[in-house]
Amino acid sequence: MSATDTDVEQNGVAGYAPGENRPLAPYAALVATYGTATAVALLLLSRRGHQLPERIGVGDVVLLGVATHKLSRLIAKDKVTSFIRAPFTRFQGPGAPGEVEEEPVGEGARLAIGEMLVCPYCLAQWIACAFTLGLVGAPRLTRLLATVFVAHTVSDFLQVAYRLAEEQQ
Repeated sequence: MSATDTDVEQNGVAGYAPGENRPLAPYAALVATYGTATAVALLLLSRRGHQLPERIGVGDVVLLGVATHKLSRLIAKDKVTSFIRAPFTRFQGPGAPGEVEEEPVGEGARLAIGEMLVCPYCLAQWIACAFTLGLVGAPRLTRLLATVFVAHTVSDFLQVAYRLAEEQQ
C-alpha cells in the first residue's frame, strides 16, 4: 500500500478510486493555494484602497471570458509553452494547429500539477480570478492585456475560416 493509499484511508475516503492513483492531498493543496492566494490578493487590494465593484459590466465579463479561454489554452496546449508543462508531463503528439497533446506524469503533487497544466478548463478558474482581481486593482492594464488575448482568439477563428475557404476552392 502506498503512502497515498494510506493517507486516503486515514482521511475517510478509502473507496473513492480503488486501484487508481488519485492525488487527493495534492489536489487539496492546490485548492488551498488558490483560496489563500485569492484571499491575500483581496486583502492587498483592500489595504491599497481598492473597493470591489458593485457589479462588473457585461463587456468586461465577455472580454475577460474570451481572454481567459485563450490564455488557458495557451498555457495548457501551446507548443511554445511546453517548457512550462515539461517537468509535469510527457509529450504525446501534435494536437490542434499550434498545439500539442501531453499526459501528466509522476505521483502526488507532480501528477496533480501536471493534470492542472494540461487542462484548459482547470486553468481557467485561476486565470479568470487573476483577470478579475486585476480589473479591480489595475483595470486599464488588465483590459489591455485581456484585449491582446481576445485579438489572438479572433485571429485564430479567422485563420481557421481562411483555411476552410482555401480548401473549398
